[in-house]
Amino acid sequence: MQQESGVTTASTVDEEDVGGPTLVMKLEQYGIPSGDIKKLQDAGFYTVESVAYATRKALVGIKGISEQKAEKILTEAAKLVPMGFTTASEFHLRRSEIIHLTTGSQELDKLLHGGFETGSITEMFGEFRTGKTQLCHQLAVTCQLPIDQGGGEGKCLYIDTEGTFRPERLLAVAERYGLSGQDVLDNVAYARAYNSDHQMQLLIQASAMMSESRYALIIVDSATALFRTDYTGRGELASRQVALGQFLRMLLRLADEFGVAVVVTNQVVAQVDGAAMFQADAKKPIGGNIMAHASTTRLSLRKGRGETRICKIYDSPCLPEEEAVFAINPDGIGDAKE
Repeated sequence: MQQESGVTTASTVDEEDVGGPTLVMKLEQYGIPSGDIKKLQDAGFYTVESVAYATRKALVGIKGISEQKAEKILTEAAKLVPMGFTTASEFHLRRSEIIHLTTGSQELDKLLHGGFETGSITEMFGEFRTGKTQLCHQLAVTCQLPIDQGGGEGKCLYIDTEGTFRPERLLAVAERYGLSGQDVLDNVAYARAYNSDHQMQLLIQASAMMSESRYALIIVDSATALFRTDYTGRGELASRQVALGQFLRMLLRLADEFGVAVVVTNQVVAQVDGAAMFQADAKKPIGGNIMAHASTTRLSLRKGRGETRICKIYDSPCLPEEEAVFAINPDGIGDAKE
């Protein structure tokens, strides 16, 4: 379910809103006891969509939900959420209504065909000082702009794993767009993640918050840093990839459920194998195939001259492999000056 441009700004999401998620309390009208709904909410299922997208195994894993109850819950949820086939023309019409969040740079927006897409995961990777965190701060403000100005008319949820979040940057960008600095800060929900388990727990809290207010963007900066340090060595590689896969799956579920844009940053690792000898820039994003398959669009960032940075489409289902140059200015991301 992508965000549709006809949706108006609202402080709370009503369960009857067209195009918005249906709150899980709706299942009570279909014969599901309120006690079971409370158990679903405690496990992080706050909308009917999240229940419908879940596996039977996931529901049975909730304390107090038997196989018979899980079967009944899934049956009722499936009646409320369309999960069958649709025609490509209908899907094409829905795709044409997807909102894109502006980056503040015309060249970068042109490269991304309008900006960062809602309803999917966009991954940015690169070395330190390539502009990943600066882009995150920029988007945290632009997602609050009206839709006709390249925004999403919603709040931002920011999960910081490296301690690099700086509200001062948000105020500088807000001033550029003529927005109230205090309102911009109030519309950003910030959390510092201290370990990979805590990072996962924050997504469950995010699901609860997003069922109550309209959010346009989730930022995780960075998605892989804590997994990289919590799981070390080859012996724990398989466990790390499973945990990372579950985290990314939960992010994708939130993108599908609430139609928000999900932006994650990723670190890179130097290649030291034989193939590195034949590459000019022998670095690759970490997270392996798990990360590669979870991200819809992957952007590679690298340093340019002075304050300029270069963004390249590394992988995308619909964007060509092209590059754009942008600059990091005192008032946020902008176009590079000639």
